[in-house]
Amino acid sequence: MFRLALLGSMALLSTALQAADEKAPPLRLTKADLGKVPAGWKAAQTGKGVASTWKVEADATAPSKGGLVLTQMAKGPRSTFNLCVAEGGTYQDVEVRVSFKPLRGKDDQGGGIVWRYQDANNYYVARFNPLEDNFRLYKVVAGKRKQIESAEPLAAKAGSWHVLAIKHQGNRIECYLNGKKHLDAKDDGIKTAGKVGLWTKADAITSFDQFVVRGLGK
Repeated sequence: MFRLALLGSMALLSTALQAADEKAPPLRLTKADLGKVPAGWKAAQTGKGVASTWKVEADATAPSKGGLVLTQMAKGPRSTFNLCVAEGGTYQDVEVRVSFKPLRGKDDQGGGIVWRYQDANNYYVARFNPLEDNFRLYKVVAGKRKQIESAEPLAAKAGSWHVLAIKHQGNRIECYLNGKKHLDAKDDGIKTAGKVGLWTKADAITSFDQFVVRGLGK
C-alpha cells in the first residue's frame, strides 16, 4: 500500500515538473519595474564594451495593452551583442514568440530571440534588421557568431511593431516574421537545453513585448 502511494506521489511530482517545464518564463511588466530589468530576467552581453542596458519603459502602443515594454537602451560597439535572459526554465525543443519594435540605431537596428542559451558565448539567435532588410539565423559558439541561413531582401518598417517567432525541434529550426515562415534550416551545433531571451546588436535601440514560450514534448 505504501509502495503504491509512493509511486502515485512520484507520478504526480513528475507531472508537476513537466508542467513547470512547459510554463513560459514570465515577462510580466509592472510599474514597479520602470527603469530597470524586470524581475526574473538578467542582462548579459557577448563581447566587450559598455552595452546591454535593459529597462522597462512606458509605451502606450504596447501590443499587450499593458502600457509597458522592455527596451534595450545602450549604444554599444559594433562587435557587442546585448542580451536579456529569462532566469527561470530551460528548454531544448521549444517555440518562442515576441513582439518587437525597432526604434533607432546607426550601426544596427532591430533585434531577436535567443534560445538554447548556455551562457553569453553559446546560444542560437534569430533576428531581423531593418537597416539591412534581412532576417537571419545564427549560432554563437565560444563567442563567435556563425550564420546558418538568411532571408533577404525582406523589408519591415522601423518604428512599428512586428512579431518574430522560432520553432526548434530536434535539429530543425523554423523562423517566422509577422506570421510567415522565411527560414527553415537544420543544425546540430548546440544540442543541450538552455535558457531563452532577447537580443540586440551594438547601438540597436529596440522595444519588446508579449514574450511567449512553449516547451515541445517529445
